[in-house]
Amino acid sequence: MTAPSSALRGVLVAFGAYAVFAFSDASIKLLHGGVPAYQIAFIGALFGGAALPFIKGRGDSWFDIVRSTNRPLWLLRFACGAIGAIASIITFTKLPMAEAFCLLFLLPSFVTILSVIFLREDVRWQRWAAVIVGFFGVLVVLRPGFRELSAGHLAAAIGGLVAAISIVVMRKMGPAEKRLSLYGAALLGTIAVSGILMLSEMVVPTPRQWLFIASYGLLGAAGNVMLMTAARLAPANLVAPPQYSQMLWAIAFGYLIFDDSIDLPMAAGIVLIVCSGLLTLAREKKRGTPLPRAVVSADSQAPLATSAEETDHAERPAQSGSHAVSHA
Repeated sequence: MTAPSSALRGVLVAFGAYAVFAFSDASIKLLHGGVPAYQIAFIGALFGGAALPFIKGRGDSWFDIVRSTNRPLWLLRFACGAIGAIASIITFTKLPMAEAFCLLFLLPSFVTILSVIFLREDVRWQRWAAVIVGFFGVLVVLRPGFRELSAGHLAAAIGGLVAAISIVVMRKMGPAEKRLSLYGAALLGTIAVSGILMLSEMVVPTPRQWLFIASYGLLGAAGNVMLMTAARLAPANLVAPPQYSQMLWAIAFGYLIFDDSIDLPMAAGIVLIVCSGLLTLAREKKRGTPLPRAVVSADSQAPLATSAEETDHAERPAQSGSHAVSHA
């Protein structure tokens, strides 16, 4: 297979992966809050374990799920996986899908800020301009003072922030950490934390609710596998931008299924936020900043692609760092 053909296939698979993630998110909204968020996160994470056999590399042990080269950072990702999964469920339960996505798409701006603080990255004015454009877009969408903000808005901000922390953690841990360990940290974190929290409030799902919860978890797992496949076929700078196609799915679902509407200010804010994210990706490509590997957390809202170099390593069984993905 020629390189251009492989790259095209990778991009198409990436578009498919992000469509699958959007359907997974729509499954949450179709529950209409009838099942507590903690319980959805717990059961969804159990179904999300279906991705583990595909994430496990040649030569990996199942014990690698809990092994780590850096235990403190592994535990931080453990916590971020749980918080991100629960926050994203609350977000999609409380907000229109398009509004939820535009807030979660603040992920690149959060990553830029955290990279400066914790990784001491040199960020030039172009990336700071992208951050400002992104936050301005959020203000246009939210219009604080002109409309009431809800728990869904807070959950979206928290979800984007913890997803950004996860990405910075992955950059810090580097290629030595196995893909199975990274995915396992977020998955186990979601199961443990949401399992404890849901003890205070549980319901017995109806068959219809079981269908949507299973769809949420299994589609999230399928999206992970598809995204990792895309990362093996195409460079990171081609795999990452299709994540913004989720906004088109969100608008379509909102209009056709949930009776949502988008006014002119919200449309303008969405455009600004998407432009901010794409500008950040373009600047990272130009500067050679490595994107995180292709491991999405149990929360599927922060998918980001791996670099070609990392993917090559993932295919070498002799290397201890076989791994691969980030929203946000």
